[in-house]
Amino acid sequence: MSEPLGLIFDFDGTLADTMPVHYRAWQTLAKRHGFVYSQERHYAQGGIPSRDILRMLRDEQGLSLDPLAVAKEKEEAYLVLLDDVRIIPEIVAIARENFGVRPLAVATGGTRRVIMRVLDHLQIRELFKAIVTSDDVVRQKPAPDIYLEAARRIGVAPQFCRAYEDTDLGLEGIRAAGMEAVDVRQCLAAKPA
Repeated sequence: MSEPLGLIFDFDGTLADTMPVHYRAWQTLAKRHGFVYSQERHYAQGGIPSRDILRMLRDEQGLSLDPLAVAKEKEEAYLVLLDDVRIIPEIVAIARENFGVRPLAVATGGTRRVIMRVLDHLQIRELFKAIVTSDDVVRQKPAPDIYLEAARRIGVAPQFCRAYEDTDLGLEGIRAAGMEAVDVRQCLAAKPA
């Protein structure tokens, strides 16, 4: 695709450097509730909603916890650390350069309540015509649903969208949606030091 008609961005690890902050929140919860959640697994599961991760951990580790209640605790632990969240300048620059040129959307596994707070904190919310969260779709990444909904909300057919992601699961979902996929890890690794 030479020039896409719409751009869609993942949030955590793509527009914002949140993954280390999320991991700190996860470790608070792991100590409180007695589960194990490695940093390697945390990064591999980027884009999966906390409630779904907690269901997996509960089942795997034989825990007696309520995934929805503990997911809310995790959100609160993360929001306490909000001042440590920063934009990823190279990717936010792409959004800023395209603002007003083509419609932009966010497609994230985060919850609406948290994502809106972080977008406001980073002062980038106004760049996006649509913000689609895990609250808006039933099937999560790697299913294509969140990307398809983002494309629908910006009024661009999926095959004319370019989407930016930092996880293998997210990239799989973008490709399943029929969109051009950009792995921001490669973009960021290629930048000169």
